[in-house]
Amino acid sequence: MKLPRIPIDRFLLAIIAAAITASIFPASGLGEQILEWLTTAAIAILFFLYGARLSPQESLEGLKHWRLHATILSFTYVLFPLLGLGIVAVTNGWLNPSLQAGLLYLTLVPSTVQSSIAFTSIAKGNVAGAVVSASASNILGVFITPALVWLLMTRTSGVSFTTSTIVDIVLQLLVPFILGQLSRRWTAGFVKAHPELKLVDRGSIVLVVYSAFSAGMREGMWWQTTWVDLVALLVISLVILAIMLWLTWWTARRLGFSREDAIAIQFCGTKKSLASGLPMAGVLFAGSPIGLMVLPLMLFHQAQLMACSTLAGRYARTAEASESPS
Repeated sequence: MKLPRIPIDRFLLAIIAAAITASIFPASGLGEQILEWLTTAAIAILFFLYGARLSPQESLEGLKHWRLHATILSFTYVLFPLLGLGIVAVTNGWLNPSLQAGLLYLTLVPSTVQSSIAFTSIAKGNVAGAVVSASASNILGVFITPALVWLLMTRTSGVSFTTSTIVDIVLQLLVPFILGQLSRRWTAGFVKAHPELKLVDRGSIVLVVYSAFSAGMREGMWWQTTWVDLVALLVISLVILAIMLWLTWWTARRLGFSREDAIAIQFCGTKKSLASGLPMAGVLFAGSPIGLMVLPLMLFHQAQLMACSTLAGRYARTAEASESPS
């Protein structure tokens, strides 16, 4: 019997390598200052490219299937945050505060784009619906995620928003993203024709991780947690994923959506974007040691890839069996 192949994301391996490297050789002195400048510039470029890639026209045209998109966005920006608040309440007093804050932050970031669409396609779901919802989630997330962090994390996780933080959000996230959207007339074709630009995206995110873990090492982050905390983090992350996978499917079927729509709802509504979440964390929590805070998102990213890959294959086999002549 052939065992199923477990997908290991090479991008995640690069991120883990950056975290390990920073834990052994953290940036300091002049290198720390240069790294901070490079990270700031890289995040701005990253969100400019996001803006250039995402088409607001396609998202608006696809909103005819509003029930599908409203359901997916509700999972991403309403039910996920509510689950995050519940986790904060349950773990308060016994889980490392940085990991606890990271779990809440995990629930506030946008959905993925590429993997949501890819898994929906493999599973023979509503690909067009997945494209629109995943794109809309990322466009809205540039605005909604900072607002949710301000609304929820300042009260539950001790995160403080200063005037400097708001300026950084505007200059590093919103302005580059809006400029990317406005430049689409000239840049969209170029960006689409050069997929190798994704290396810029990924390089920027790896740089953010190295910067975050370097700062964490200077703050002694690994001395502030235990193996028990890390095991608890892994278990909680898997529980979050299991709850959302079940809840998205159950809700979609109870609301009368077709099988194809339910697949899109499940794969788009359960995903959380590492590509958007890590750079946002670098801006939203600037000045704070965020090494431990981004660990939940890194763990959840790999767990969602493995779980959704298995589900997509199962759905595809079911669809093929139902289509084949008896």
